[in-house]
Amino acid sequence: MRRFSLPTLLSEALNAHQGWSRQWRNPTPKPAYDVLIIGGGSHGLGAAYYLAKEHGLRNIAVLEKGWIGGGNSGRNTTIIRSNYLYDESAALYEHAVKLWEGLSQELNYNVMFSQRGVLMLAHNQHDVQSFKRHVYSNRLNGIDNEWLTREQTKEFCPQLNISPDIRYPVLGGALQRRGGTARHDAVVWGYARGADALGVDIIQNCEVTAIHRGPDGAVTGVETTRGPIGAKKIGVSAAGHTSMVMAMAGVRMPLESFPLQALVSEPVKPCFPCVLMSNAVHAYISQSDKGELVIGAGTDQYVSYSQQGGLHITTHTLDAICELFPQFTRMKMLRNWGGIVDVTPDRSPIIGKTPVKGLYVNCGWGTGGFKATPGSAHVFAHTIARDEPHPVNAPFTLDRFRTGRLIDEAAAAAVAH
Repeated sequence: MRRFSLPTLLSEALNAHQGWSRQWRNPTPKPAYDVLIIGGGSHGLGAAYYLAKEHGLRNIAVLEKGWIGGGNSGRNTTIIRSNYLYDESAALYEHAVKLWEGLSQELNYNVMFSQRGVLMLAHNQHDVQSFKRHVYSNRLNGIDNEWLTREQTKEFCPQLNISPDIRYPVLGGALQRRGGTARHDAVVWGYARGADALGVDIIQNCEVTAIHRGPDGAVTGVETTRGPIGAKKIGVSAAGHTSMVMAMAGVRMPLESFPLQALVSEPVKPCFPCVLMSNAVHAYISQSDKGELVIGAGTDQYVSYSQQGGLHITTHTLDAICELFPQFTRMKMLRNWGGIVDVTPDRSPIIGKTPVKGLYVNCGWGTGGFKATPGSAHVFAHTIARDEPHPVNAPFTLDRFRTGRLIDEAAAAAVAH
């Protein structure tokens, strides 16, 4: 892998950028690997990268049914934060934020991480009490979060309408200044480039159609559209399709899959300084580096594998956005899209071993998977390599649905973020 640096960029500029090679290989699948990762998104590629870098494994393949980053990794809205209520969730997302802060240097690839701040609006007394509780809990866990009055929210985000006469009046907000955004495809490309340089095979257009198990019940490999591939260990990071993949091994998952919608406006000059969220109206907004206003909605209220979603969901979201930001009412929408999110009963993820020997799963992120990317991938790699959970993901195993030790983050994950 050729490292990016100022000298190499200058030399390629003088060479009309003709000297750059492919950033990762396009290998033919081997008959067998030590570890297979099913799912070529940021979580799967990140797990392969950390397996190779930190645990010394080299005979690894990532299997993707389409192209890398073509699933939820390319269909999200890139918000990053760690202001979750419960200790377990706060530890997991804060682990991710700390890795985000050095990820561009780690991968030698600019993931465009921008800590512009995430402001969560309170519109009623319940919101005020809930967000203040989050602020106090976060401070006890050493995570930055602060309460802003209505006037202070206007000072931090001047475009915000704080008139008391609007349908969703602003009473204040909780601000995490270390929160922000990153570019989702750059994260995928950075992990792919780093994993490939460490010997990981990234195999695209390779859909898994079956998971094979031996006489003792342990996994022995998979059947794919490009032939059978053997493996001693298999990690599944298939987002909304996790239930379908795990069913191939006879494992039933406590998951439901919903469409999640978002849209972007035409690009304009920089006009919005932060990420602003509203749980009460299921809407949030930020501005991309290309100038587009990125707007997200809540999940549709029905289970589906459709990536279209219902128009009434985005209409409701835009109604709220236009009331909170009247200056955006004449903006033209450029495009919209939908992703498929996998949701657990307690709205917290599952990262760990399964009842099938050699089979591991990373799923259930709902609307919050992107923000957890480096932390999730890091602890998932540890779990696969050592056959035991990392201390950070130990509370997020499948066993919690048997023991009843749930981590109910529904209030923190009720909006598309």
